[in-house]
Parts: sequence; structure tokens; C-alpha cells
Amino acid sequence: MEQVIVYCERTDFGLWSEPVNAVTNGAFLLAAVWVWPMTRGLPLARAMAVMLAVIGVGSFLWHTHATGWAGLADVLPILGFILLYLFAATRDYLGSSGVVAGIVTLGFLPYAMGFGWALGLIVPGLGANAAYLSVAVLIAGYGVYLRATATGQGLLVGAGILCVSLGFRMLDGPICDVFPIGTHFLWHILNAVMLAWMIRVYCRHVTRA
Repeated sequence: MEQVIVYCERTDFGLWSEPVNAVTNGAFLLAAVWVWPMTRGLPLARAMAVMLAVIGVGSFLWHTHATGWAGLADVLPILGFILLYLFAATRDYLGSSGVVAGIVTLGFLPYAMGFGWALGLIVPGLGANAAYLSVAVLIAGYGVYLRATATGQGLLVGAGILCVSLGFRMLDGPICDVFPIGTHFLWHILNAVMLAWMIRVYCRHVTRA
């Protein structure tokens, strides 16, 4: 229940100390509504759309309550989306069996932890940003492997959007003195765009197959 101040916009422990960061989580809900019709008849894609909306709710709780439990409400849906998409991508993009896709999905956490540790040796202090960067690298890896296809090109676009989004997340603290609301809200907006794009790429792939 202990509260923390993590982002530039928050100056106290009031519920609405991060109004911009809180309100921009609506972008996740709008993105989920946008992709919902595309997911008809596609169970995994529909689950992704639901998870996209849950991400918005969890992030809203984090940016209003700023407690440990709210932090979990923020990160766990994100992790859930990553694992769900990784399973779907491995199975449906690469043509792997469900068993292989499951094994690859289970390997994500060791991969992300190892990636963060290795990157931390080169660029200390990245924290959670290293984990998100590991996701961008993973998406780009699938994109490069499938680069000759529309799906591969779509994944590369998604990785690019995530990298730009991550840049705004990392910029939030350093520019506090000159831009008091920070740039974390742009992380929300661009992430909503990126996740909706990734769902769209998946839907188009499986409906063309």
C-alpha cells in the first residue's frame, strides 16, 4: 500500500496528481474498441483485444493510486499480452506446433531477464526500460525473419513504434525541469497505437492464411 513517486507529472500522493498520465490510458480502451471487430472468429486475437483494454485499466490504477498493488495491476496485463502474442506469433507466423509455441512462450521471462542483465552491463540504470527493449528486439527478430511478407513488414513497423514510444518513456525524467508534465503520456498513446497495430497484423495474417 506504500505510495511512490515515479513519473515527472506526479508531485504528491493525491489521486489526481497525474491527470494527463491517467486520462491518456483511455487510448488503450479506444484502441481495443477499434480492433474488436477485426477479431471476430479469432479467439486469440479477441483475447488480445480484451487484454489491451485491461492494460488501460491497470495503467489508470497505477497512475492514480501509485501503490505497489497498482503497479502490479499495471505490469501484469502487459506481461499477459506479451506472452499471449508471443504464443500466437510463434504458432501462426512461424507455423510451429502448440507445444513448441508454449515452450517459446515460457522462455520469454528468462530471455527478458538475461537481455536486461546484459544490457545493464553496457548501459546501467535502464530498469524496466531494458525489459521493454527486449520486446522490441523480439518483435524485430520475427519481423526480419518474415521480412519478405506483409506480416514481417508489419512487425518491423510495430517494433519501430515501440522504440519511439520507449524513447518518450525514458525521456520523462530528464526533461522534468523544462516540461513538468513529462512525456510518459506519449508512451501510453504510442503504446496503444502499437498494440492495436500488432493485433491488426495478426488478424490480417490468420485471415489470409
